[in-house]
Amino acid sequence: MSKDKLLFVTGKLASPSLKDLLSRMTESLPFDWEINTLPINVAALATIEWISSHLKITNKPDKIIIPGLCRGEAKILEIQTGIPCIKGPKDLRDLPNFLKIGNFNATSPDYGKYSIEIIAEINHAPDLSLEEIENTAIHFISQGADIIDLGMNPGTPWLQVGECVKRLKKLNIKVSIDSFNPVEVESAVNAGADLVLSINEDNLEIAKHLECEFVLIPKEPGKPETLNKCVEKLLSWNRKFRIDPILEPIGLGFAKSLLGYYKARELYPTIPMMMGIGNVTELTDSDSSGINALLIAICQELNIQSVLTTSVINWCRTSVKEIDLARKLMFHAITKQVIPKRLEPGLLLLRDPTERRHGIETLNRFKSEIKDKNFRIFAEDGLIHIMNKNIHLMGQDPYKLIEEVKKTEEIDESHSFYLGFELCKAMTAITLGKNYTQDQELQWGFLTREETIHRNPMIDKKTD
Repeated sequence: MSKDKLLFVTGKLASPSLKDLLSRMTESLPFDWEINTLPINVAALATIEWISSHLKITNKPDKIIIPGLCRGEAKILEIQTGIPCIKGPKDLRDLPNFLKIGNFNATSPDYGKYSIEIIAEINHAPDLSLEEIENTAIHFISQGADIIDLGMNPGTPWLQVGECVKRLKKLNIKVSIDSFNPVEVESAVNAGADLVLSINEDNLEIAKHLECEFVLIPKEPGKPETLNKCVEKLLSWNRKFRIDPILEPIGLGFAKSLLGYYKARELYPTIPMMMGIGNVTELTDSDSSGINALLIAICQELNIQSVLTTSVINWCRTSVKEIDLARKLMFHAITKQVIPKRLEPGLLLLRDPTERRHGIETLNRFKSEIKDKNFRIFAEDGLIHIMNKNIHLMGQDPYKLIEEVKKTEEIDESHSFYLGFELCKAMTAITLGKNYTQDQELQWGFLTREETIHRNPMIDKKTD
């Protein structure tokens, strides 16, 4: 059976690197390939229309791959040639991933399923206006929350709690109330609240006459056995409830409290459980994404069906979204019995999944092939490289690099701003060990903000 043939379209500058890369991968590729080098240094600067007018096809391929940064719709070229045409990656170094070789695993069609419910708490709800609560709730729901928890203030009951619950229920939002005050709890439940946080042996009787789901916590954290009598009563009253043994902060019994969840699951294998994770995420000097992922993995393994999260301190402000991604990742990993690796790039915020390098030999070759004064910027191995036909400078200080550039090149105001912006991104990349591609946004997982391409003002003066 013959292989399909792919035609890769590129410019003069990238052509040798593309040929080298494909040659090294040939044995593992399920297709044959050919390269069509266009009469332009940087193919990414070409439009679809320009490519169409310069593309010469001799042996008809099964598919055409054009540069990911070229402007225009690939469909136009497909219609003109009669050959399926798609845009490739924006960076040549991403081609193996694009071709499904050593990439993030091609996930199964059912990836994205989950079993853990997210309860997002609005802290100190009585201090906010109803409009502020509604807007916050809508935001949390958009990030993946399933239930909005109204966190109360101790002391005087919040008289608007019923009105607030009704307002959220009109938006088809599930609501829980976090209060030990019976007046607040009854008002909330009568208004339609779905869940009450929390009850223990001191206020258990409130559950006897309220039709609602409850979260049962031990009077003494770390001792799930103290829940026994309460569990028996709730079962006898035919009440719906879930158990939360209470997660303690690091340094104050964290490891022991994790054991409490394990013991509780052994004691009550069929009763739903919840884990409130804010005591760890909010009280630890560490970005929350990794902590959330690990805690969700623990919940998934212990069949804990819900988590309560907060987004108060700045490093936890995206916790809801982090948990939403983590619950899908851990569900897939644990149900499919696979390692949770190369499945969810959205959780890799600080560093990129793989480090891409051209290597100094390739960079030197790039320099030798540049025939114009447009600047190319690269960042790898702790150094920023800036080059055109006249110079190849490298260093770690953008200010010094700019001063060196000015010694040989005239730079106008807009060009200076462009270089400063790109060098700043390059500096960030080498500081964190991230991948930098000129004119492209740095990757920050699900926090990545697509960047409008503002190419070097000189570079659009193409030299074919």
